Amino acid sequence: MPSAPLPVRDGLNPTRLRLPADSDSATVLDHLLARFPDDHERLREKVAAAEVVDGSGTAITAETPYRAHSFVYLYRDPPTEPRVPFEIDILHRDEDLLVVDKPHFLASTPRGRHVVESALVRLRRDLELPDLTPVHRLDRVTAGVLVFTIRPQARRPYQELFAHRAVTKEYEAVAGFDANLPLPTTVRSRIVKPDGELRCVEVAGEPNAETRVELIEASGEVARYRLLPRTGKMHQLRVHLNSLGIPIIGDNFYPTLHDVAPEDYSSPLQLLARSLSFVDPLSGATRTFTSRRRLAAWT
Repeated sequence: MPSAPLPVRDGLNPTRLRLPADSDSATVLDHLLARFPDDHERLREKVAAAEVVDGSGTAITAETPYRAHSFVYLYRDPPTEPRVPFEIDILHRDEDLLVVDKPHFLASTPRGRHVVESALVRLRRDLELPDLTPVHRLDRVTAGVLVFTIRPQARRPYQELFAHRAVTKEYEAVAGFDANLPLPTTVRSRIVKPDGELRCVEVAGEPNAETRVELIEASGEVARYRLLPRTGKMHQLRVHLNSLGIPIIGDNFYPTLHDVAPEDYSSPLQLLARSLSFVDPLSGATRTFTSRRRLAAWT
């Protein structure tokens, strides 16, 4: 993917648009106005202010001819979002890495209705780090250790650690307790997300997801578990604990899907990315980062 000719602004990357071949627009502006009919006034303002550019960084004008398959870059106005009322704790910072303790309910990166209220945008703004980039991601409802690179030169080595599964991940969960369930155990299954569905399902076939589940301690009908995933499929830990009959407390997806109001923070998913360990690709040192958070359901 070509690099954007516009810098990060206010924590957000510019939007990149590819001009399709099936448009009958005469100019780039005509196409933008047809594509975003509710933003006519702001689009004209952005073009007049030279805030819309092509792939070389040249400003688009009202007369710039339409060229199929070319790219256009512009800043979209971020939506107004209620602030997620939890703070990000910094665990470590050096010239290459920023490691944070992400709270529940805060998205890792801009997505859907959570744009400004994401860990990436907050940190870019608060720490004035426009090149900050996530090395991996956590679900919005999962708390814990999240790693970013600070310098563009450091991105690839650290991202490859996760791509090559060279990172030891430890999670913690509070879930139901079944005294008859033999633990520790390793769950292996094939997890897929059907098109158009919110939830993932386990299906027959070669396993693509593996999690070791260990009991830390139990109290009555609930228990605290250590989860050691070897893979990173979507919702893997939630699906695997549910398949064992011990769904995670606060999970509104498994075993049954039920709506939770967007600003309802009363029942966080009791899942925490407790720690990450890896051999640093630049220094060769073994590094471990550990969350200081505690799961509220385990007092």
